[in-house]
Amino acid sequence: MTPREIIRAVLTFQSPPRIGLRLGGRFPRDFIGAGWSGYRDQPLEPHGREVKRWRDVWGCVWASLTDFDKGEVVEPAIADWSQLDDYQPPDMSRPEDYRGAREKFAADSDEHFRVGGLPGFTFNVARYLRKLEHYLCDLAGEPEKIARLHAIVRGQLLSAIDRLAEAGAEAVAFPEDWGTQDRLMVSPTMWRAIFKPEFRELAGRAHEHGLFVLMHSCGKMTDVIPDLIECGIDCFLFDQPRLHGIEFLADRFGGKVSFCCPVDIQTTLQTKEPAKIRADAKLMIEKLGGRGGGFIADRYGSDQALGLDPAIQDIACEAFVQFGNY
Repeated sequence: MTPREIIRAVLTFQSPPRIGLRLGGRFPRDFIGAGWSGYRDQPLEPHGREVKRWRDVWGCVWASLTDFDKGEVVEPAIADWSQLDDYQPPDMSRPEDYRGAREKFAADSDEHFRVGGLPGFTFNVARYLRKLEHYLCDLAGEPEKIARLHAIVRGQLLSAIDRLAEAGAEAVAFPEDWGTQDRLMVSPTMWRAIFKPEFRELAGRAHEHGLFVLMHSCGKMTDVIPDLIECGIDCFLFDQPRLHGIEFLADRFGGKVSFCCPVDIQTTLQTKEPAKIRADAKLMIEKLGGRGGGFIADRYGSDQALGLDPAIQDIACEAFVQFGNY
């Protein structure tokens, strides 16, 4: 089977000969990714201790205190609700901004699983446009304005899904960190009232095109995993699988949704102990991938951000490859 066929079998629980691999470097990677090319950051002069500062395509000003982390919004694009009427989002509907994705996917000749990247679903974009602390208050205090903002963002994301499907993607992937260390960022009741319809519409559009939907989320957002599966999420990208519980994920959701995970970046990898790292890799293969598929081994993208020597993640990657054949 080709890498593409392996991943499709993993996601549909069709008993592939091995787990999926999303490792990279000297290790196998079954995926190829591309996305919208209309993204252009505008470099700005750093302030104080900032290492870099920039304005993104949505109009938000970001800053970072290091040269490797993704930074945080310091000036939202919509600092005051009076700006909403005149706000102009980037146009994500233009076919020419997906030419690179079309060419990259076509050149691969169906060898790898083709993933189109999105900047998030509605929450991940809207929270930056207003800045997180204001946005969370707005969810309770300004529901009509939030609805208008969400409609603006959702419209662009729906266009991006349409264009990525036309470009040849067979899945869309997006980041949306929904949890703190111990709970969902908003109440489950609020999440279901405001955000579940957003997920249902966006994931539904992807499924209309025959696309799989892959969602990254950090934090303990365990309470809404059943809702997300109901909305159409096909695979969760969890960097902290132990935050939910590996056995819990397998027992509750095995065979219903797939998981793409590295060895836990907050706990197991931080021990730097080869035996523990290898044991966790093997456990995830057996538990998360034990229902006719359902598991993709991942490697976290920045060893520097984890404060780890790359050799530590190499231990996990070697174990995934060694134990990954069914």
